[in-house]
Amino acid sequence: MRPLTLRRLLLQCFALLVILFVVVVIAVKFGAVPVSLYALGRDLWNVLLHQRTNISSDYVLIIQNIRLPRILLGIIVGASLSVAGTSFQALLRNPLADPYVLGVSSGAGLGAILALIVEPHVTLSPVFAALLTPLGAFLGASATVAAVYFLGRREGQIDSTTLLLGGVITASFISAIIMFLMSTLTGNLRGLSFWLMGDLSTPLQKSVYWFLAIGFVAASGAIYTTASDLNLLLAGEKEAMHLGVDVPRVRLVVYIAASLLTGLAVSVSGAIGYVGLIVPHVMRLIFGSDHRTLLPTAAIGGAIAVVFADTLARTVVAPNELAVGAVTAVVGAPLFIYLLRRRLA
Repeated sequence: MRPLTLRRLLLQCFALLVILFVVVVIAVKFGAVPVSLYALGRDLWNVLLHQRTNISSDYVLIIQNIRLPRILLGIIVGASLSVAGTSFQALLRNPLADPYVLGVSSGAGLGAILALIVEPHVTLSPVFAALLTPLGAFLGASATVAAVYFLGRREGQIDSTTLLLGGVITASFISAIIMFLMSTLTGNLRGLSFWLMGDLSTPLQKSVYWFLAIGFVAASGAIYTTASDLNLLLAGEKEAMHLGVDVPRVRLVVYIAASLLTGLAVSVSGAIGYVGLIVPHVMRLIFGSDHRTLLPTAAIGGAIAVVFADTLARTVVAPNELAVGAVTAVVGAPLFIYLLRRRLA
């Protein structure tokens, strides 16, 4: 393993940021209504030179009010799911672990739905009302992580096969509860079926974006402080303890932070599957398994993946849209089967 330097890390992140910029430009241009980037750039340049006082109202409506907020949401959601998946894979020492496969996304979705059910029956200030759904998603994700971790332990150690099966069974059970709620309750909850498959089109207040960004930075920063410990945990919990790692502290920090990331992402986008599985593997193949490098590169890679998948979802059957989760599943499900066969071989 090559020694990590700040210059090397910055170069890797810069290369991925260039790719992200290109994907964002593509996402801005393509959609149900194609946008001329040349005309947009010309108008923006004229505004900067004070030759025009404003740009076309079509640009304001399509780009500023629709596409850019959706792209920003995709960046935050993709980065959150990828960091959560990377940390789960390291902590559980299972390359097949990710929020979707382990049922954490389903648990967050159930928590978000229960919060939406409770909200009309309680009196809350606008600030707390806006935080109720993310809080419910976080609690649902945390409870699911605890349940899967309990099911995956055997004789005091984590058994990868049992953990994976426990996650799949837990996800199926939670999905059944969600379907029961969707079929018995009336009102806007029925419209959540499309959202649960992964949707970035829901309009959000500007304050929500700030809340998501702050939550992502705080949770990702907390996980990054354990990056060196996660490298040692790959050898096993007992070995890491012998090397001086405070395993209970690392486990607590990662569980809480990864659950928060998953809860935040699911509360605003639904369950977008396989991002936390695919992206860490791709970044690991390219940049290595050092989590000091893997975590930031996975965050940027996840942003690229979700923004690109959302662009496909908006354009493949335009003017209709596909669920973002359907696009990621088309790629993720075959890769999951391939990885599972390698794991069990």
